[in-house]
Amino acid sequence: MDLQRPDSYQGGAGPVFNEHVLHKTILVGDSGVGKTSLLVQFDQGKFIPGSFSATVGIGFTNKVVTVDGVRVKLQIWDTAGQERFRSVTHAYYRDAQALLLLYDITNKSSFDNIRAWLTEIHEYAQRDVVIMLLGNKADVSSERVIRSEDGETLAREYGVPFLETSAKTGMNVELAFLAIAKELKYRAGQQTDGPSFQIRDYVESQKKRSSCCSFV
Repeated sequence: MDLQRPDSYQGGAGPVFNEHVLHKTILVGDSGVGKTSLLVQFDQGKFIPGSFSATVGIGFTNKVVTVDGVRVKLQIWDTAGQERFRSVTHAYYRDAQALLLLYDITNKSSFDNIRAWLTEIHEYAQRDVVIMLLGNKADVSSERVIRSEDGETLAREYGVPFLETSAKTGMNVELAFLAIAKELKYRAGQQTDGPSFQIRDYVESQKKRSSCCSFV
């Protein structure tokens, strides 16, 4: 499936933007955890229930986001989670700048398999690749089998940021991609005399801010 947006989507006046810089981001995780739905929610701002069969091979979309007044172009790849496509996925790890690793909070095996996915990532991806762990389908709270605390604990063990997301409601979807874009923009800038950016601290601060404001 090719989710590419038309070229005109990237045009128009706006913040500083280098159209030649592409930041390759890959969605990985077991089949059925909602990778395609998450990407469509971020790209098109909508959820299409029951419309996606398992991704076959690889599909991608280009999306431009604005971070601190700078336009950042993400090339987001949606990968197949089935074992038979795993060798194809491995090939795409090598030049990825960021990986969003998903599990389904209603599916214990998808969470149990996260360690195996992280092993593959550390074997095939660049050493400095940005990794974020996402517990998807957070809207289906009545069927939850993986606690948020379990996701937090696993993320701390591997030193990666963590969010629970919902491709259906859009919960934390934009935040996940913007955090990745912010980290990639910071790395590309290489400003040694500027303020440092820590993606985990940023994600945690945004989660606390969201939690605080939800009671207002």
